[in-house]
Amino acid sequence: MTQFFRTPWIMVSMAVMLSACGKGQQTTTPPAADATATASPAVAIVNGTSISRADYDIYVKSLLQGKPQTELTPEQKAQVLDEMITMQLVSAQAVKDGLEKDPDVAARLEVLRMRILAEAESQKFLKGKEPTDAELHAEYDSAIAAMDKTEYHARHILVDSKEKAEALIKKIKGGAKFEDVAKAESSDNSKTSGGDLGWFTLARMVKPFSDAVKGLKKGEMTQEPVQTQFGWHIIKLEDTRDVSPPPFEQVKAQVSNGVVQKKLQAYVEDLKKNAKIEKKM
Repeated sequence: MTQFFRTPWIMVSMAVMLSACGKGQQTTTPPAADATATASPAVAIVNGTSISRADYDIYVKSLLQGKPQTELTPEQKAQVLDEMITMQLVSAQAVKDGLEKDPDVAARLEVLRMRILAEAESQKFLKGKEPTDAELHAEYDSAIAAMDKTEYHARHILVDSKEKAEALIKKIKGGAKFEDVAKAESSDNSKTSGGDLGWFTLARMVKPFSDAVKGLKKGEMTQEPVQTQFGWHIIKLEDTRDVSPPPFEQVKAQVSNGVVQKKLQAYVEDLKKNAKIEKKM
């Protein structure tokens, strides 16, 4: 069996879960009267309730995450069907036990319903709105203009108090090697490599840290401790280098995703502008 089929049956497609729970109320309905069965042939009938081919296909699609269904072996197809039969049995029993009326269950089902409908509406809105070459190149140029064009190589020592950081700065100024002090005193995982953080752009670091790094020259160390939400830092800049932007073709897929997301976000913002929204918390 593949790793895919180690997924517990309870971790199922949201659409199938909702469909199964709804059908659980119809356990006495003959197969011919089942609305789903009319629209799509059944792959199984459990206590009079059909599991449709459409539901089966949706479940398989969610498990394969976009891979072709032809990748399933007969054994795997049988396992998927067995899992769906189990879901139908258990969800029908949940309905009999009145769990649909449980406030927590009802709220979770409603959230799943909203999410599925929101995803469907998003897909409907984006249909036919594939990014044009002009849009892709404009997005790429904008991203390149905003990107950090310099990478920094730095070391740091992280401690839990300003007083300790000040004492270590004094120790380093007195002749102790930065790397040795980092190995002995830093609480960061980088201590094993003498506080070496490797190469990074400023955007990757929290603002107080990146501001301090930007103000250093090669070989310099911060003269005062730098505070972030992680503690107190002593930072030493080892080197800098220029960054070459990636070629357009190399990042075209990411750029396309960015354009699509912006279109969708603009659509959502327009819906918000025309909606009456009252926040109660």
